[in-house]
Amino acid sequence: MSEPPTAYGVLYTPAIAKVPTFGHVGIAKLVERGIRYIRFQWNDYTNTTRFRVIPINAFGDILAAARPGVGITKAVFGLVGIGLVPGFSGTGEYLYVPDMASLRPCGYAPTHASVMGWFEEKTPVNGGAVPAVYRTPLCPRTLLRGIVDKARAAGLEFLVGIETEFILLESTDPMKAVNDYPWSTSAALPSGSDVTACLEEIAEMLQLAGIDLLMYHAEAAPGQYEVVTGPLPPLEAADALLATRETIFNIAAKYGFRATLAPRVFADNCGSAAHAHISVHRTAFPATHPPPPNPDTNHATTMTPLERSFLQALLAHLPALAALTLPTRASYARVQDGVWSGGTFACWGTENREALVRLTGAPGHHHFELRALDGTASPYLALAGILGAGLQGVLDGAELAVLEAEGPAIELSEGERKRRGIVGRMPRTLPDARELLRQDAVLHEVLGQEFVEKYLAVNETLEKHLSAETPEEEMEKIVLNY
Repeated sequence: MSEPPTAYGVLYTPAIAKVPTFGHVGIAKLVERGIRYIRFQWNDYTNTTRFRVIPINAFGDILAAARPGVGITKAVFGLVGIGLVPGFSGTGEYLYVPDMASLRPCGYAPTHASVMGWFEEKTPVNGGAVPAVYRTPLCPRTLLRGIVDKARAAGLEFLVGIETEFILLESTDPMKAVNDYPWSTSAALPSGSDVTACLEEIAEMLQLAGIDLLMYHAEAAPGQYEVVTGPLPPLEAADALLATRETIFNIAAKYGFRATLAPRVFADNCGSAAHAHISVHRTAFPATHPPPPNPDTNHATTMTPLERSFLQALLAHLPALAALTLPTRASYARVQDGVWSGGTFACWGTENREALVRLTGAPGHHHFELRALDGTASPYLALAGILGAGLQGVLDGAELAVLEAEGPAIELSEGERKRRGIVGRMPRTLPDARELLRQDAVLHEVLGQEFVEKYLAVNETLEKHLSAETPEEEMEKIVLNY
C-alpha cells in the first residue's frame, strides 16, 4: 500500500497568490464601471484609516502630472485625537503618491474605489544625486516594502494571511452584542435575520473588492464573528486587511450595528485577535546570501532550516514586538495564560493554541500562526517588525534554541521551561512593551532609529488619549476607535 499523503488542503505559494489587478484598467474603464470617486487613503501609527475623497476626473489629472500626488502635512503620523504628539510639526508637507496596484472598488460605497500610496519627500533626500530618492522612512507602507525588498534580494518571499475577528454590537451604551451564541453554532447565523444578511453582504462585498475570502463563521464571544482571507505577499496582505476592515465597519453600520475590533469587549468572555498566518519561501540563493547552515540538528522537527531560523528570531524579539502588535492597554487584557489566546511565553507548538506561535500546515508546507496580534495594530507596522525580525534571523543563520511546547507553557515548571529554552516572557503592560522595544537593538536596525523613536512617542500619547477613570469607560473608547 502507498503511504498516505502528508500534505493536505490548498498548498499556497507566492506564484498562486490572488493579487487583485483593478489598478491596471485605467481611468476610462473605472468610469465605465461607475466609479465616480477615489478614496485616497492611508493608515497611520495609531492604526487609524484616513482618506481624501477625490472625484475621478480630478484623480485622472493627478495621475497625468509629471510627478503624481497630493500634499499632506508632515504632522500626518503624529496626530492623536485632535492633538499633535511632541516631536512632530505642522510645518512642511509630504507628497502622497498613489500606488495604482493597490486600487480596488469599495463595495460598501458603490461609486467609490480606494487606493493606497507612498509618503515621499517633495525634494530628494539624497541631495539630488541620481537616481533621486524621495522615500521617507516614516511611511508605514514604505517601511514594509523595504523589508519585502530586502527579503527578495536574499531570495526569499513571504505569504501572509490574516484572520479578522470582530464583535457586532447593537448598542455601545450600554455595551450589548447582537446575540450570545457559542463558537461556530448555526444559531448565530439564522436565515432571514439582519445579522445573517449583514455577514452575507460583507462576504459579497469583500469578493467584489478582489479579496480572496476563504470563510466566515461565528466565534466564541457574544456577537463575535471571524472573516478569514487568503494569503498574499505582505504589502498586498496589509492593503487587503484594511479593505476588509473598512468593509466590515461600513456594512455593519448599514444594518444599524457597530462592528468593533476591540481586543476584549466583555471581561468574562473571549477577546478578538487578528491572527497572522505567515509562510517563508525560498526562491533563490543569491551569492551575497548563501544557504545558511543547517540549524537545530538535535531537534526532531519537520521544519526546514529556513523556517527554524525565522522562528528563532521571531521568538527572540516577540516581547519587544508587542509594542507594535499589541499597541493598546486593552491588548493585554486579551493575551493571558490558559484562555486560548496564546499565553504569555514566547514559545511555539505544533497545532498548539496555547502557544504564541502555532506551527501548522504539513511538512514542506508549514506556516506559522502568530497569535500575539490584534485589530488595534497597524498591519503595516506590525508586519514590518515581525517579518523584519524573522528575516534578520534567516540572514544570520539563527539556530532554533527553543524546544516545542506541547501544551500551555504556564503549566511547565520553571526548570522545564528553562530546559526547553522558553525564557522569553511577553510584557504584561503597554509601558513595559514600549520599554522592551526601546531596548531592542536589532529592531532599531530593522525598523530604523527615527521610526522607533517617533512611534514610541505616538503610542505613549495614544495610551493617554484612550485612558479613562474606569475600565468600562476605557473599553468604550477602544470600541469607538477600533
